Amino acid sequence: MKVRNIFFVLLMIFVVLVISIPTLLGAFGTIPPEHLRSIAKQYLFLSYNPYNKSLWSASPEVVAAIVWDYRGLDTLYETMVFYTAIIGALMLYSEILGSKDVIGGKGLSFIVKRGTAIVLLAILAVGISTVLHGMITPGGGFQGGAIMAVAPIVALIVFSRTFLDKSKLTYAHFISIRSLALLGVILAPLIPLISNAFIFQNQAKSLPIFQSPIFFTYPSTIIDVPMGGLIAILNIFEGIAVFSAFALAFMILLYSEELSRKPLEGEDIGY
Repeated sequence: MKVRNIFFVLLMIFVVLVISIPTLLGAFGTIPPEHLRSIAKQYLFLSYNPYNKSLWSASPEVVAAIVWDYRGLDTLYETMVFYTAIIGALMLYSEILGSKDVIGGKGLSFIVKRGTAIVLLAILAVGISTVLHGMITPGGGFQGGAIMAVAPIVALIVFSRTFLDKSKLTYAHFISIRSLALLGVILAPLIPLISNAFIFQNQAKSLPIFQSPIFFTYPSTIIDVPMGGLIAILNIFEGIAVFSAFALAFMILLYSEELSRKPLEGEDIGY
């Protein structure tokens, strides 16, 4: 055991040296760089520039502008990959989806349940706020959805799966919500195409065709609050999609071992 501990310590020292020595010798260049690259300057200058709206995204949060506006198609594909991964997990456990767990439970104490109920509201409030402010502060749809997804797992642990089995919430509901949210992410950028607008960079442009009354654009501001046009809408749909997807995953993971073992029976011998 002592030899093993010594070997582990030596290994950690070696890893630290391998990482630190090239850094100290300047192998990675100046950290941080002394000057911004040209593409970074463009993003910072155009993301929220009320004096030049021909190319702006109307989002003070530059990260949100890059993720949703300037490279929105990449983000759309990432969302679809995440959706496919969740569907794959559901398919693996399709045999037991919607089944009541074989192990009953009453959850934790009354005091813990009441305290948790208050905390759950706070978690959801923080998650929703993160989604709705994603175009003006760090955060966004994925981050807000992930925060809200903490609520289901806490509820399942504190109130037990029996509470979920007795409620009206089913896997079909969460799958439907997830599918509708993803459909919103796909369709919302396509609406401006009806009037020859851009798919993602959908704000008013300087070209004459975009000054037409029939030209549709999402509002860049609402009551003096920067909305980023389509960015705010995409954040909402993305937040709902991520929340429902993680909730589905948690429901599967928190099945009892006796029930979750059922879909895997026979896999070791090929049937």
